[in-house]
Amino acid sequence: MRSSLRAPRAARHLSSLVVTAVLASAAVGCAAPGGLSQLHAVKEPSANTRVASVVAARPPAPAERPIAVRSTEARVVTVETRLAAAAWRSFAEDVDSEILANTARCPMEMALVDGRVCVDRWEASLVERGPSGEVHAWSPFYPVDGHEAAVRAVSRPGVIPQGYISGEQAQRACQASGKRLCAADEWERACRGPKHTRFPYGDERKSRVCNDDIRSAHPVIEVALRLGIPDERRWSEGMNQPLINQLPDSLFETGMRAECTNEYGVFDMVGNLHEWIEDRDGTFRGGFYMDTSLNGDGCSYQTTAHDFRYHDYSTGFRCCMDPDRVE
Repeated sequence: MRSSLRAPRAARHLSSLVVTAVLASAAVGCAAPGGLSQLHAVKEPSANTRVASVVAARPPAPAERPIAVRSTEARVVTVETRLAAAAWRSFAEDVDSEILANTARCPMEMALVDGRVCVDRWEASLVERGPSGEVHAWSPFYPVDGHEAAVRAVSRPGVIPQGYISGEQAQRACQASGKRLCAADEWERACRGPKHTRFPYGDERKSRVCNDDIRSAHPVIEVALRLGIPDERRWSEGMNQPLINQLPDSLFETGMRAECTNEYGVFDMVGNLHEWIEDRDGTFRGGFYMDTSLNGDGCSYQTTAHDFRYHDYSTGFRCCMDPDRVE
């Protein structure tokens, strides 16, 4: 029997997600070093409407302002983005009973994997707490160097996830939200799904299911040419340029490739961004939008060549936590 103490926490998480969905059209600014003035567009968070009806009678939890995307060239809500959001809603309705069952042990934005661990459904983005206590979105296109104490991780659909982050910074951001980085076996179980497949969606690689189709021009080279970075310095000075993940056909919004998932309801574990795991020597998993095969295939992909303090445009993360106990 589940303890009756589990329900209040689940309700708080459910209410928070519902309030976030209601705020879908409000525009907010993102924090960035130097307070750069840039255009941005708000993505529409998706939520399970039937879950919303379950908690509609409950008083809503205090809501954070919705995530916005900062870019030097405005990212707009496209037809493809809207279709992806609609696909998530359809998927959520199909697994409604599973989501409701899991929320007694995991927060709504997390999936219960193998009955052992809660795993973020979407790659992490960041919010920052200002000096007056206000909370706003941190731009996913900028490193957080020097701001580690002010940011924390959130997991939301339909937003640009955070790149440009080290393993140490990702670990700290998870901890600030009461979570942690995933262990290697936890991450891999979530990626492979209950059927233990090579990719989240099956054993055979499929084109345009995950964001791993590889753009024709390497983004670092393209940005180095645009910014006039000399060839001999492009791989040292060019790897953390904010423009990289704003290029067309580069980093996608979380859940945009709606079929890149499995029965657990976790998204983008192959492609989109590398994902740091708990390893002080430095390991990230799953590949990114330019490579999901050079260091292993699909869910087996792992890179161990970088220190835990390393970051570039391709490094992201998601968080894990222990589920509530069933008593």
